Amino acid sequence: MKTVHTVAELRAQVSEWRRAGQRIAFAPTMGNLHAGHLKLIAGGHKLADRVVSSVFVNPLQFGPTEDFGRYPRTLPDDQQRLDSVNCDLLFAPAVEEMYPNGRDHLCKVTLPHYSTILEGHFRPGHFDGVATVVNILFNQVQPDVALFGEKDYQQLLVIRRMVSDLHLPIEIVGVPTERESDGLAMSSRNQYLGPEERRAATEIYASLSEIGDAIRGGRRDFTEICGLGLQRLLAAGFQPQYLEVRNPRLDPPGARDDAFVVLVAAFLGKTRLIDNLVVKL
Repeated sequence: MKTVHTVAELRAQVSEWRRAGQRIAFAPTMGNLHAGHLKLIAGGHKLADRVVSSVFVNPLQFGPTEDFGRYPRTLPDDQQRLDSVNCDLLFAPAVEEMYPNGRDHLCKVTLPHYSTILEGHFRPGHFDGVATVVNILFNQVQPDVALFGEKDYQQLLVIRRMVSDLHLPIEIVGVPTERESDGLAMSSRNQYLGPEERRAATEIYASLSEIGDAIRGGRRDFTEICGLGLQRLLAAGFQPQYLEVRNPRLDPPGARDDAFVVLVAAFLGKTRLIDNLVVKL
């Protein structure tokens, strides 16, 4: 696997593949890779001739009180992991390479609806930062297809809407959430959890599963069943921010909906965890 740190190097390599008529897949990450990230690379190999990944901890998507400073930066380990799954090219830019004119007056991409609900409500500006950096990466890599994990369900919708609205010729593919054997969704932030917190963390998926079972069983009193889930999380030591049932577009569910998404965000100690469960009838 080749690693490059500048846009010029990235474009030179991608242009060479383009001249050979090869299809390009792209999997952007913030590094500290786990099996879920590697699943994106494997998916890329099924869809394209070459797979590009990026490792960039994007300051735009972190709030002033969030964990940008302590977010794990493990580039040597990430390189080994990507190489082990035959990633063709890793783009690992510095902040100055991504934002050469600084960030104070940066042109940004904004999605008004998705940026204000659920994650957007509790993390103001987060999705503006996500959409902006992904749009920049898409312009740098110019992939045919890009892969994103479904654990970040709202983020996936943000990217799909951005690609549609901006008429970008890129296929967006969602890859199912990779989970630990006890159900906990794999996340780079899981390593913040202490031993007791790690044991308690399984309750987040258990709560989602319980609500999913209730919906499949015919219940539509979403507020009540989510209330029971919140009680379960509180009893396990969580500080929930939201636990809600929405339709796949993240609108409030209607009488005709036959698919739902249960979404949750909660702190366990100082660690913020998110997860979701898609329920199709």
